[in-house]
Amino acid sequence: MWALRAAVRPGAWLSRVARGRGAPRAAPPLPACPHRALAASGPGDLKGRGGGGRGPRAAGPRSRAGEEEEEPEDAEEEEEEEELLRRDPLPPLGTQRVCLIHPEVKRGPGKPQLTRAEWQVAEAEALVHTLDGWSVADRMVVPSKTPDGKLIFGRGTLEHLAEKIRGSPEITAVFLNIERLATPTKDLEATWGVQVFDRFTVVLHIFRCNARTREARLQVALAELPLLRSHLKRSIVHPEGRGGGSRYIMGSGESFMQVQQRLLKEKEIKIRKALERLRKKRRVLGKQRRRQDFPVISVVGYTNCGKTTLIKALTGDDAVQPRDQLFATLDVTAHAGWLPSRMAVIYMDTIGFLSELPHSLIESFSATLEDVAHSDLIVHVRDVSHPETELQKASVLSTLHGLHLPAPLLDSVLEVHNKVDLVPGYSPAGPQALTVSALLGHGLPELKARLEDAILRATGRQVLTLRVRLAGTQLSWLHREATVQEVDVIPEAGVADVRVVISSSAYGKFRKLFPE
Repeated sequence: MWALRAAVRPGAWLSRVARGRGAPRAAPPLPACPHRALAASGPGDLKGRGGGGRGPRAAGPRSRAGEEEEEPEDAEEEEEEEELLRRDPLPPLGTQRVCLIHPEVKRGPGKPQLTRAEWQVAEAEALVHTLDGWSVADRMVVPSKTPDGKLIFGRGTLEHLAEKIRGSPEITAVFLNIERLATPTKDLEATWGVQVFDRFTVVLHIFRCNARTREARLQVALAELPLLRSHLKRSIVHPEGRGGGSRYIMGSGESFMQVQQRLLKEKEIKIRKALERLRKKRRVLGKQRRRQDFPVISVVGYTNCGKTTLIKALTGDDAVQPRDQLFATLDVTAHAGWLPSRMAVIYMDTIGFLSELPHSLIESFSATLEDVAHSDLIVHVRDVSHPETELQKASVLSTLHGLHLPAPLLDSVLEVHNKVDLVPGYSPAGPQALTVSALLGHGLPELKARLEDAILRATGRQVLTLRVRLAGTQLSWLHREATVQEVDVIPEAGVADVRVVISSSAYGKFRKLFPE
């Protein structure tokens, strides 16, 4: 349910050396790596190279009087968050041999567009294989008129499925490939004699296995609450020795059901407060990055489209380790890189999108995607080798529009068609899309040039040639506050012509400090 697009003029790969009329100077070195600025922005929620800074200053950002700094972590808050993550865990799903059942609507308003049953089954299989110890024992495409209703199948179909499932001892669970079961799970489990999962349950379990940071784990805990509530209702219907849900607890005036519901509600409030605290810290880090003036490029796309592989190719960072797995990335991660003009940028890797996810699951992770709204450019990576690439594009675009991003940011989305090495002779339908193979490095120079052109326009940066005095501090100031591309020394005049990429605010400061 989660994607994008854009357009910009292709540029040239800029690789220049100084051309002095007298004694030539060596070409200015690449700007200092922004990894230090990332680390200096604080621990925050960003992994990879640190909290995510934005500043081309050679020594990294320094604290300034009066500037907002991140408050130190409160030990009590951290302990409370860890306690929330220990309490009321859902039971592990264990090793499963799954019978994958896909309810297919063949006609009518419920028939899905841009997709076919076999492609939907293939994606469901990929979800199953993402989980350690899970395998597909059997797969079926079963006609259904109301896959989202309480009566998914007719009585005859239900009995036929029960006969087949109960007659196959190797099957330990059923995965119904629908967004969320409206039918009580216990009814289907009683009919089929095995555990029953829907897409929400399976994806949530994948999230639970892949969550690494405290924020991701809290988001998973928030998404788990509906399942905990449904388990509570089932335990009341089948009390297993508890004595039912009508008894009152020690004269409190509350039944067992009411007490448990109240505890879950209190837990939800605490989780939301903890996530809001982390969100505020991310906002502080975002302000620091904007003050330090690194352009930010958010890389989004359908899960497993190759976002992380592309970021690794653009940055040359061997520490980035892509995985051929759905939802390998659950946290926003920041990675430093350079554009052809030697302008430093931050690439933000985001959680992958997926079609047919329940609203509650998307809402739990919506805070993670807040960083996208504060970026300077969005790059939408598409896997053009996938048979459902158009449906995936629609899912990503739908989610991006649901995030209420600024209109200029949505209008300037850059669409990158990845994995073209798997599609011989591929050519994009539109003139604005770029084709690349992140794995093999095809098309990367053209992509970097396009990224630079888009960033210059989005951030209001200019490419200027400024004449500076060699005896003063102008040149060193430009190296700190701008991206120096080229220095042309004129020794007889004691000056140099300096070609720079500079923001409007930095240029205003330069003219104020060094009036002509």
